[in-house]
Amino acid sequence: MARTMEILGSLPMPKLPTKSSVCCHFKEYQQNRVFSSSKSLPYNSRKSLFVQARKTVATPMAAHVKAESIKAAAAETPLQFEVEALVTVRYDTEEYMKDIMFRWLAPDAHAAQRGVILQLVSTQLDPKLGKPKLSKEAIFHWSRNLKKNADKVTQKVQFMVDENFGIPGAIFVTNRCQKEFYLESIAIEGLVHFACNSWVQPDRFQAEKRVFFSSKAYLPYDTPVGLKELREKELRQLRGNGEGIRTLSDRIYDFDVYNDLGHPDKGAEYARPILGGKNQPYPRRCRTGRPPTSSDVNAECPVNKYMPEYVPRDEAFEDLKIAAMSEGNRRLMLTNMFLSLKKASMNIDVIKTFSDINNLYKDNPPFEIKSGNGFWDTISRMLSKIINEPVQNIFKFDRPKIIFGDISSCCLRDDELGHLTLAGINPSSIERLKVFPPVSKLDPSIYGPQDSALTEEHIRCHLNGISVQQALEGNKLFILDYHDIFLPFLNRINANQSRKAYATRTIFLLTDIGCLKPIAIELSLPEKNQNVPSRRVLTPPVDATTRWLWQLGKAHVCSNDAGAHQLIQHWLRAHACLEPFIIAVHRQLSVMHPIYKLLHPHMRYTMDVNAQARQFLLNAGGVIESCFSTAVCSMEVTAAAYQNWWRFDMESLPADLVRRGMAVSDTTQPHGLKLLIEDYPYANDGLLIWSAIEELVETFVNYYYPDASSIESDSELNAWYHESINVGHADIRHASWWPKLSTPNDLISILTTIVWVASAHHAAVNFGMYSYGGYFPVRPPFMQRLMPNEHDSDYATFLADPEGYFLASLPCLGEMLTYISTLHILSTHSADEEYLGDRKDLSTWAGDPEIIEAFYRFSMEMRRIEKEIQKRNADPKLRNRFGAGISPYELLLPSSGPGVTCRGVPNSASI
Repeated sequence: MARTMEILGSLPMPKLPTKSSVCCHFKEYQQNRVFSSSKSLPYNSRKSLFVQARKTVATPMAAHVKAESIKAAAAETPLQFEVEALVTVRYDTEEYMKDIMFRWLAPDAHAAQRGVILQLVSTQLDPKLGKPKLSKEAIFHWSRNLKKNADKVTQKVQFMVDENFGIPGAIFVTNRCQKEFYLESIAIEGLVHFACNSWVQPDRFQAEKRVFFSSKAYLPYDTPVGLKELREKELRQLRGNGEGIRTLSDRIYDFDVYNDLGHPDKGAEYARPILGGKNQPYPRRCRTGRPPTSSDVNAECPVNKYMPEYVPRDEAFEDLKIAAMSEGNRRLMLTNMFLSLKKASMNIDVIKTFSDINNLYKDNPPFEIKSGNGFWDTISRMLSKIINEPVQNIFKFDRPKIIFGDISSCCLRDDELGHLTLAGINPSSIERLKVFPPVSKLDPSIYGPQDSALTEEHIRCHLNGISVQQALEGNKLFILDYHDIFLPFLNRINANQSRKAYATRTIFLLTDIGCLKPIAIELSLPEKNQNVPSRRVLTPPVDATTRWLWQLGKAHVCSNDAGAHQLIQHWLRAHACLEPFIIAVHRQLSVMHPIYKLLHPHMRYTMDVNAQARQFLLNAGGVIESCFSTAVCSMEVTAAAYQNWWRFDMESLPADLVRRGMAVSDTTQPHGLKLLIEDYPYANDGLLIWSAIEELVETFVNYYYPDASSIESDSELNAWYHESINVGHADIRHASWWPKLSTPNDLISILTTIVWVASAHHAAVNFGMYSYGGYFPVRPPFMQRLMPNEHDSDYATFLADPEGYFLASLPCLGEMLTYISTLHILSTHSADEEYLGDRKDLSTWAGDPEIIEAFYRFSMEMRRIEKEIQKRNADPKLRNRFGAGISPYELLLPSSGPGVTCRGVPNSASI
């Protein structure tokens, strides 16, 4: 509480104007006829707020006008006062240099720029006009005050307002310059603050004046009368009319189906089905309006130099994020160039020994970029590292976290597989086995009989003397079940000469020390004929031959896991299904709405990430199709999961754990759950963050919505949730499981789930991709061979050289360069990352100390959680996060420095 008071003490607190002070000022003015610039006159306001003002001396009237006329005119004309504002514009060094060149090459053109026009808007209506009161227009020339080695400029601007103007609630901005600029903030006399944080386009592109509202939050029915019409108009502009091609300068948020993944004009092999609609249900994306292709009028043409990828201007990456992405692209380019030269002297597509793989990685541990004194300090450290690094390491990858000690073997140990299932990059797929043998939900009329080949004989000897039924009842058996996800697509996958896959099931036993041990693997293929078994079961090895078969089986399991993680747990859950909620927020919730302000940090960059994913990763021939076993079926796999598995009501962490059988409800336990694997790092750490988010959201919601009637009367809130479901998730809008929005508790649950998915869930499945997946032999994204079969001609080859068969089954080195580099880029924190618990907009709630205190408590809770996780990682009793060769689980540590750190929980689903 003391710290909260310290924060509040640093904020400008409102002062209450008194009647006597107003009268005193006016009396002084009448006596002296000149109003000193050092004295102030408070605004007439119903709120406890005043703004310092200075009167200007009016021009004397003509001498022939009578004194009586002068007095009458003076009585009718309001006094005019001067109000000072500080306007802050942000820019970068590149723009600074461009401006210098522009001034030098075309000084006349620069002088002709008409600047930026600003005009204050009152919260009150003019009783005569029935419209908001306006100040006189003021002009602002920000580009004339650029400074070298600075990233922003702040300039004073003077406004002229009437004495009865009231409180400024909005400001009109018209950009009459030749280029856009980033308006960061406007502060009126230090007391009314506008957190703008938006790009303002030249009026030749957007004729409508931009309006920015003050930072104070208003529910729709509390909006000051002078701002109501502007509030509604701004939302109409953001929605657009659903027509036309979007340009990079637009700020329009609209929905569309995924009809932009293919490129049919290049050939039939590049055509892709439309995702979204009756045939392929899918969440909606942001509409771009690009014209159709020549070959298919229903397919949107791909991005090109004439029609770049569109996201609303304020959703685009900022400079530091772009720099981090560019650094990753340069790394990929250099590595590819080096290996292209190397390929001239040797065939890098053929892996002959494990050393061929290990030579891709540096001998030294990964370089950690520690937080310094800002961006340039970080750059200095990186340059120092590059200069001092051995030449042979420059073109190699950092060693991923999964590599410890001796890496002469690429084989994954059983205990490592169990550990990574609970504390790796995909900890959200493991389930408790409830029925043995496991049962498929696929339609047998379409896919044939799907009875499992697993029997009790396969696993009985691995259960430490108990029966299968006892193991089930004792919660000792768990499963990674990818059967139903992959089997419908296997015929198409395996038709590819270099892609071979199974639909796998892996049974795990929970050991006495709380770790998972794989005891059986089922490999399934579509049934072709009755003479060839479509299912095969592997059990832990008993000799050299079964050892290699077991290793190959685990590699196929990890290949399934890599695909399911990237396509479903990562893309579908944390990106695609979140975007409709984000689009609807901007379309239906005013920036003045408190729920918009709560969610805003959790939407940062997500739309740009998704747009770039569609352009480079998910598109026909993109990284996903090129590097994963699902190939051209990849997005159809996500569509099937969306239709048959995804549910918003199961996206909360507690609901997800219960759904997978990893926890049961227990009100006597912390968080109301009892974990059935006590040492489950993702769940243990995740529940700490979930509870902290829930507490913050609960305080926030109850502050603005004391009862159900307040929820019902909020038109914007209900429109947001309705549109998120009925338009953003239109194909499954009639599902009975959608949560209702009727009470404050309903809203708390919905918002907590969104914040959780955008922040902690995304961090858990994203920022460890390179650390846990960058060493591809342990986690191959695809396999090139099926398991050796005794009846196959190459079985003798397997027996003669099992290691060679294993290496030949892995992806070739050339194909993995793009994959590894992509994982590195996606796992990188940029220098401008904003982490959970950090908020830069506390001034929004300057008059609401309860909200500021809630954010402060949340920030302190993130720090406590970080210390608790570090304490757990040092506990020798927790075998899934501590031990020889066991990496600590740090993915849910809230903070991080820039780079690939395998830790840190940003506010939003960013990269």
